[in-house]
Amino acid sequence: MEWWAYMAFFFGGLGVLLLMGLPVAFAFTLINIIGVYSFWGGDIGLSQLILSIDSSISTFVLVPVPMFILMGTVMFHSGVAYKMIDVLDEWMGRIAGRLSLLAVGAGALLATLTGVAMGSVAMLGSTLAPEMEKRGYAKSMTLGPILASGSLAIMIPPSALGVILASLGKISVGKLLIGIILPGFLLAAVYAAYIVIRCTLQPSIAPPYDVPPTPIGRRILDTFRYVVPLLSVIVVVIGTIFMGVATPTEAAAVGTLLCFILAKAYGKLSWKVTKRAVGAAASITVMVLIILTGSAAFSQVLAFIGVTSAITNLVIDMDVHPIWILILMQVVLIFLGMFLEQTSIVLVTLPVFMPIVIAMGWDPVWFGAIMLLNLELATLSPPFGLALFVMKGIATPDTTMGDIYRAALPFVGLNLLVMGIMIAFPDVVLWLPSLMVR
Repeated sequence: MEWWAYMAFFFGGLGVLLLMGLPVAFAFTLINIIGVYSFWGGDIGLSQLILSIDSSISTFVLVPVPMFILMGTVMFHSGVAYKMIDVLDEWMGRIAGRLSLLAVGAGALLATLTGVAMGSVAMLGSTLAPEMEKRGYAKSMTLGPILASGSLAIMIPPSALGVILASLGKISVGKLLIGIILPGFLLAAVYAAYIVIRCTLQPSIAPPYDVPPTPIGRRILDTFRYVVPLLSVIVVVIGTIFMGVATPTEAAAVGTLLCFILAKAYGKLSWKVTKRAVGAAASITVMVLIILTGSAAFSQVLAFIGVTSAITNLVIDMDVHPIWILILMQVVLIFLGMFLEQTSIVLVTLPVFMPIVIAMGWDPVWFGAIMLLNLELATLSPPFGLALFVMKGIATPDTTMGDIYRAALPFVGLNLLVMGIMIAFPDVVLWLPSLMVR
């Protein structure tokens, strides 16, 4: 068989299984079993599959994944982050699009605390959306900022998906987490600028209203009481990685401990909250690790039967500027993002993309950061972005999927703008990693 026939079998079979509704983990496992048995020597292939599964998850590099997920579930189930949103609201004053800006600011801070996009969307949607609609905000300025800011969790560390991508792509976890800091906050700043400009030009979509004045002393006190301690967690996690004091795994463990201590200090840590947080983290982690085992085997099978090398050689031999190859890869990710969730996209594309990245001489950290932004875009992309359906589940009954799609599209465009900046100016990603203590 030619390499393209093997590729058609694997990707076509995987697509059919996913369309049938089979969970991603089981779809990968089934296609791997059939593939290794058929093309890798029967029982010998199955033995190799077992070894691949064992080696893919028995690695120290993946330990930050459950730690970052647990950080998020503790913050979410304890409700510690809700008071932080109230404090940010006190500082907003009468700025145009005040509540939409609050969604972006809270989303950026929640991203640094939880690293879980869907949890941030659910939290912001349930707390801010009713208030925004009561104040007369248009649906585009209610739903859009919440959708976009919630998904910042992918682009602002700690990012569990960033750890997964780095692990599978053999990229430095620490450098990738540090590298996405500037792009992540640049994205938040672009969101904020868009909201202010649009609400200034179209005041009717975010009507101003009287805000009871809050004494400056109280605002400062509340900031030190409810915001600074939470931000200190991310400062410790990212700071220790940046200074070379701790590995990402060690920093994640310290950050998780601090989250438990803060929840206890605020009187929010009960046995019930602990069980729910640990249970949710364990469930998500097991799902992620099962998917990772399937992806590792999938990558090995593609390499063994020559698909990976054939695609790499085909791309290298193309008589086009390398930037067009990079753009084509991003177009593929954008298309997949309309139909698949982020982890599935990573598992399907990374085994093919990384050999091309290496062959083209691109910096893996730079490419990984661009890919993460594209995965962030996937949560907003109609028709099947996950954040869109989370918002539909918590929005008011009169909200249609059309309303949600229209609200998301401007922020899809802003994501593409920031992606273009990252491609044109690689130092946006690579500058901070270059300053890290080795």
